[in-house]
Amino acid sequence: MGRYVIRRLLQMIPVFFGATLLIFLMVNVMGDPIAGLCGERQCDPATAAQLRKEFGLDKPVWQQYLTYMGNVFTGDFGTAFNGQKVTELMADAFPVTIRLTLVAIVFEIIIGITLGVITGLKRGRPVDTSVLALTLVVIAIPTFVTGLLLQLLLGVEWGVIKPAVSPEAPLNELIIPGLVLASVSLAYVTRLTRTSIAENARSDYVRTAKAKGLPRIRVITRHLLRNSLIPVVTFIGADIGALMGGAIVTERIFNIHGVGYQLYQGIVRQNTQTVVGFVTVLVLVFLLANLLVDLLYAVLDPRIRYA
Repeated sequence: MGRYVIRRLLQMIPVFFGATLLIFLMVNVMGDPIAGLCGERQCDPATAAQLRKEFGLDKPVWQQYLTYMGNVFTGDFGTAFNGQKVTELMADAFPVTIRLTLVAIVFEIIIGITLGVITGLKRGRPVDTSVLALTLVVIAIPTFVTGLLLQLLLGVEWGVIKPAVSPEAPLNELIIPGLVLASVSLAYVTRLTRTSIAENARSDYVRTAKAKGLPRIRVITRHLLRNSLIPVVTFIGADIGALMGGAIVTERIFNIHGVGYQLYQGIVRQNTQTVVGFVTVLVLVFLLANLLVDLLYAVLDPRIRYA
């Protein structure tokens, strides 16, 4: 196990550098950050030249990337055009988005897996058909439509929730935004769990467990569900980074000042330091989440061994 973890960590190094280089190049060609800094009024040449020199934009792109990565390893993600450190923006944004992501993951695990198990065990029955139809509807409706409808009904019409989350973003105010963020992924988890449960329910080890006279609940939880969760864990692990980086729409709807909000502001204002800094951390989240998923395989299925 130890050698496998070390090998995976070493494999992450070229992936990390490749991903950050690609993001760095894409962000630097999306527009002129100095023009975005000056706003609608065009900067005069002298001011533009001074700003380019101050932010290191007068150097070749490859040199900017090397300088940036060198600073990253010292904990310096640069300075936003408003003079604020990117690390300070991260310190404010990431805790909010992590709480929002945790709420979404909890919804995926509890509701998605529960509905998947029920429909998988009752395949072809009315409850299975109803849940499948419901998941198709959820997948078909865009997230911004779901978010706006819940905000209008629960926040404006009925007054059950606040239409906009407060700046502190307490956990109780993130329940509905977390449900909106998790809605599409929750539907996929339900369908994936259903398919896996239905396939494994016909396996020999399940029939053997039933023939031994084991209680039904033990057969489902200790044998059927444990083996059926491997593809589900794979999806949820990859979805962690996707939820954190893809929360732009949800955070904009509910006025949540998290990672998605900062990425949106950075893109609109062409603030390359902010965008690249946040995406660099999200790349690390993706890589670590995938490593954690691979390690969980051995926990779920004892037959899996890592050399």
